[in-house]
Amino acid sequence: MLVLVLCFWTAHAQSGRRHAPPAPAAPVPTPTPEPTPAPKKVDKASTLLFYVGTDRTDSFSSLPFTYYDAALRGCVDRLRAGSSGAVDVNDKSISRGEAIKKAKSDSGSYVVLLTLKLDDMARSYDDLVLQFVVFAPGTAKVVTNGNSFTNGARTGPVVVGPGRNPTGGMYREKLIELAGEDAGNRILKALHLDVNIPAKP
Repeated sequence: MLVLVLCFWTAHAQSGRRHAPPAPAAPVPTPTPEPTPAPKKVDKASTLLFYVGTDRTDSFSSLPFTYYDAALRGCVDRLRAGSSGAVDVNDKSISRGEAIKKAKSDSGSYVVLLTLKLDDMARSYDDLVLQFVVFAPGTAKVVTNGNSFTNGARTGPVVVGPGRNPTGGMYREKLIELAGEDAGNRILKALHLDVNIPAKP
């Protein structure tokens, strides 16, 4: 009798036992993505390239080549002072068509073409006008253009050295060089690179 009671109690106890639910699996850790580094800002000034030349045949007057050299020198000096970009100088004559062709074939250089002309009301070489035009690389679209005048108002005297004729060739070359500097400044401004460049004496 005692054996039957024990068996009944054991069976009843096992039937009432509840199975504990399994513990939830630990979540798999999700890898934290590393922050994407911000793209480095490219310094526009350091990537610029300029190709500068003069059209020495686009004039009804036969101007001395030294005048073109002076315009080229002034413009190139300003472009170099106003940006860290390289400046390639062509000291030979280059036509507008050649400048456009150069810009289309070169995807990295702005082509700057300088041309000297006599003003419409000119009485002498003292009334020269320096025309400049900038073609965009790859497309040859005109980025900017304009005129710089050799007889414009100056902020200071033009120094050409002691004993020099203030109306002679050296004086004109200095005026043309200053016009080239003005053209260079305006080109930099058009490309949003204008900086405070100290003026030359």
